[in-house]
Amino acid sequence: MSALTVEAPAKLNLTLRVLRKREDGFHEIDSWMVRLPGLHDSLTLAAAEADAFTCNDPGIPADGSNLVLKALAAYRAATGFVQTLAIHLEKRIPHGAGLGGGSSDAAATLAALDRLHDQPLGTERLMEIAATFGSDIPFFLGPPSARSTGRGEVNVAAEVPPPLPVLLLKPSFGVATPDAYRNCMEAKQLDGVRYDAQVFPWGELVNDLERPVFWKHLFLAEVKSWLLARPEVAGALMSGSGSTVFAVLRDLAMADAVIAAARAELDPTLWAWSGEVGS
Repeated sequence: MSALTVEAPAKLNLTLRVLRKREDGFHEIDSWMVRLPGLHDSLTLAAAEADAFTCNDPGIPADGSNLVLKALAAYRAATGFVQTLAIHLEKRIPHGAGLGGGSSDAAATLAALDRLHDQPLGTERLMEIAATFGSDIPFFLGPPSARSTGRGEVNVAAEVPPPLPVLLLKPSFGVATPDAYRNCMEAKQLDGVRYDAQVFPWGELVNDLERPVFWKHLFLAEVKSWLLARPEVAGALMSGSGSTVFAVLRDLAMADAVIAAARAELDPTLWAWSGEVGS
């Protein structure tokens, strides 16, 4: 078996509405998610004498909580796949960023395993397996733009937005998804922060998780407000449960100037990425 390398792209939530808390403890959502192929992790799977997992980021756990290893275990349980593997994860998507890095890594692992298996399961069955251990994971196995409902595991293809130049900013801290959802239905608004939908010809930018996350992490509210005040920025929003805040720029050529200003005026350690979403 030759080594197989696959990409695991990031995602952005252009909209994220939290509708209600469900009886199973999860929240019912309605979200428009799009993949960011220009920002991706890479996974390499190769035959080995024993299973091994390595990662270029020492902060990524290598135990049973790792979604890549959960994907491997779930695939084996579903298929009886017994080949032992060395899996290396090259992380580029920040952890705890609201960009779906861990979920995308898990989906890419399932897809890669199915390519290596003599009797592949196919996309629909992989989505069913993915939904058993992560709400966002099925999205990364389907279309690049989707409306996600339920707890996030139900995905229907959505129109791909036009090419949008985007800039991503993330501070050194992350946000745990359960923390963002814990009190989201009762969260208060901060004075002077814009939470309403920003309407464009191609759709809206709105995220109901900004209320609970901004209340706890005031700096993220500051980043969003700072971006919205910039002339280069057409819209700004927190992605998913944070801690990334992204801007839709008027022109991608403006990205470097905005990044430099953000590091000078907000935080010199900000992680930043710029590129394009949409076709």
